[in-house]
Amino acid sequence: MESVARNQSATGPDAPVSNEKTLIYRQSRWTRLTHWLWAISLFFMLLSGLQIFNARPQLYIGKQSGFEFNNTVFAIGAENTANGSRGYTEILGHRFDTTGVLGWSGPAGQETARGFPSWATIPSYYDLGTARVVHFFFAWILVTTLIVWLVASLINGHIRRDLAPRIDDLKRLPQDIIDHAKLKFHHTREYNTLQKMAYGGVLFVLLPLMIITGLAMSPSMNSVLPFLNDLLGGRQTARTIHFSVMVLLVLFFVVHILMIIAAGPINELRSIITGWYRTDPPAHVDEASKRSA
Repeated sequence: MESVARNQSATGPDAPVSNEKTLIYRQSRWTRLTHWLWAISLFFMLLSGLQIFNARPQLYIGKQSGFEFNNTVFAIGAENTANGSRGYTEILGHRFDTTGVLGWSGPAGQETARGFPSWATIPSYYDLGTARVVHFFFAWILVTTLIVWLVASLINGHIRRDLAPRIDDLKRLPQDIIDHAKLKFHHTREYNTLQKMAYGGVLFVLLPLMIITGLAMSPSMNSVLPFLNDLLGGRQTARTIHFSVMVLLVLFFVVHILMIIAAGPINELRSIITGWYRTDPPAHVDEASKRSA
């Protein structure tokens, strides 16, 4: 990412001291394009994936599943009770009433048994075929874009320069955590340590794991990559990992949005839309301001 400063104030040793922040070119066109392609792809993959999950709203560990096996780790369902039909979510044997959201949901008087509610799925009505088409279409967009981004970022040095944590970054990690806890943000050209770790975790761990487990669940891939299912512990385990990674990506998105709001949404959005980012005044300007006060 090329960095270009834009500052209309006078410069030089005799220039008046200014606290004006500097506008720099932080995000390249390619970074911005891939960011929005990934955001759109993951949005449609999430909602269509929840529709696919509704076809069998249970998760298992192992190569087999069914009534005769006791390997269910997560389930969403509905049951008849003395108070009528109720929805529930079961996690590792612990059951929670989630009526109205998970298991049993819908307009008043028209509730139906379904894993995730209609407002959280694409399409909103039950249509497994359409959901699979949407899911795979955007999955291949995500895979293609990720591969091209990886190759380009290795060539232009983006990964090494902007994403790879350095020793100094790791030394600053404790202070970085404290600053974020206090909602104290430093607006600079470089990503801070937590950003590097979060973005690196998504790009190099979560997304590849999502792709690999997705391939492992595909029957057509068994002949191409027959070892993949065994490597992941079976198709049912791969499905559980796939779902868990989805949850982690949703949590990342929530934290990402909260950090954007806390750090200054206008500046952050301008950066990812236009590439230009307003940074804090240089340190020597701050010191000069203090001396002149």
